[in-house]
Amino acid sequence: MRRDAGTTLIEVLIAVTLLSLLSVGMVTAMRVGLLAFSKTDNKLMENRRVAGAQRVVQEQLEGMMPVVAACGDAPGPTPPKTAFFEGQPQTMRLVSTFSLQQGWRGLPQILELFVIPGEDSRGVRLVVNEIPYTGPDGMALLCTGHARDPLTGASLPVFAPVEAGPNSFVLADKLAYCRFSYFTIPLDRNVAPHWTPDWNVSGWPFAVRIEMAPLEPDASRLQPIAVTAPIHLHRSPEIQYVDY
Repeated sequence: MRRDAGTTLIEVLIAVTLLSLLSVGMVTAMRVGLLAFSKTDNKLMENRRVAGAQRVVQEQLEGMMPVVAACGDAPGPTPPKTAFFEGQPQTMRLVSTFSLQQGWRGLPQILELFVIPGEDSRGVRLVVNEIPYTGPDGMALLCTGHARDPLTGASLPVFAPVEAGPNSFVLADKLAYCRFSYFTIPLDRNVAPHWTPDWNVSGWPFAVRIEMAPLEPDASRLQPIAVTAPIHLHRSPEIQYVDY
């Protein structure tokens, strides 16, 4: 009597074991691939965010408008007007034709760029407020008056302090430092052109520089660098321009 051919229990166990090992290997390979893809995508997104933020800052500064306005409730029928520009080491206020939401196609905006502490007080971050520009008459709440500079004796505008709010946009985060400086060409030919951390003269700077450094440097990622923007303005705030 001939015995029927079949599969033994040992052979079934070996086949199931091999199939399980093959499945585990495939799942592990897919997991490694997905993790690598996720890390690469995160790095690309962070690099795009850094590059985009630097491009936005560059265009905001290059779009500066030479706005002349009266600060505060100045006495007299024709109150003195001054250049609307605030330049401090960690605060800058100006009017620009470039906005975050509408780019170059939108209405002018009052920009408040300033530095605040980072999350959990680790490092600092660069943020910006955008306020719709409604004309020189709407500057009284931001430019509150004038004060005499103790060194030069010039009358300089006094600005209200900037505040971060729910509409503030973070341009750069996790920074070791972020500071502003302004390029000036003195009228005195004996003084060479130079960068200064405080803008305490009438008018607008010839260029603006924002220096940044990452809190945790990483050679595999695009790092925030200094942004230098030339300011192409040819107007004096002391001269009243009239259209004919």
